[in-house]
Amino acid sequence: MKPDVSICIPTFEGVMFLEETLQSIQSQTYQNIELIVSDDASSDNTLKMIEAYKEQSHFPVHIFHHTPNGIGANWNNCLKHTKGKYIKFLFQDDVMENNCLEEMVQVLEENPKVGLVASKRDFIIEEDMKTEEINQWVAVYGDLQNHMDLPQQDISILDKSIFSLKSFYGSPLNKIGEPSVVMFRKKVVDEVGFFREDLKQILDYEYWYRILKKHDVAIINKPLVKFRLHAKQATHVNRNQSIDDYKIYEQILYSQYLKLLHPEIRKRLYLKYHPLPLLIRRIKNKLKRLLK
Repeated sequence: MKPDVSICIPTFEGVMFLEETLQSIQSQTYQNIELIVSDDASSDNTLKMIEAYKEQSHFPVHIFHHTPNGIGANWNNCLKHTKGKYIKFLFQDDVMENNCLEEMVQVLEENPKVGLVASKRDFIIEEDMKTEEINQWVAVYGDLQNHMDLPQQDISILDKSIFSLKSFYGSPLNKIGEPSVVMFRKKVVDEVGFFREDLKQILDYEYWYRILKKHDVAIINKPLVKFRLHAKQATHVNRNQSIDDYKIYEQILYSQYLKLLHPEIRKRLYLKYHPLPLLIRRIKNKLKRLLK
């Protein structure tokens, strides 16, 4: 029988928390699923653990070996092997509540205009991350939709009109959630393509916004996933490196969403990136140099 949900776990050296992640799949109330694992050449016991899990699992588990080429390439390798009509990413260090799949599938089944559903999330904060900096991060990013003043209801529906909010450009830039808290229809992949492999930090919500441009997004206003914060997490590692994604983000908004943005943001990006204002500034600067 064809699975309804393809759960995608892109792995790399994930043995520290993977057992808990896999157990959360096993305990789901919704079980018409398959598990797709794409491994980026792990050298620890990640694959051994997944092979053991496969032996005792009552649903299909497919393991694919992937040559490392960035996280986006590994995510896309998962997508390319899915057979379900719904895609559910789950990172190797995160955990689903046992009703997560059931509730997300129900939202998609009952709302044909919704292309992606997300939920709130709780946090598992490892000892090495229990700092005042992390407390401040959770205060700002704990509820990604909090600043949007959405109606108090069980499920909120977002449409592309949120691009026109002045607050859309403000922090947090991710208005939907991390990959572990979303489920989307596989058919949207045919419409919007795959994750951008040139991005390291913003590739998730860059993808969600491509979906939002064409389909509604539903937010289940309760936590269905536990998102783990730890020192080896990609987001934390990237925070300490020089990442160009945030510079590219403005260019993405300009090239893909300009007409949908708030007028003030639209004007600012137009003046910054449109060839004509750029040309005028160059001419003015050249005249200033000549007149000195």
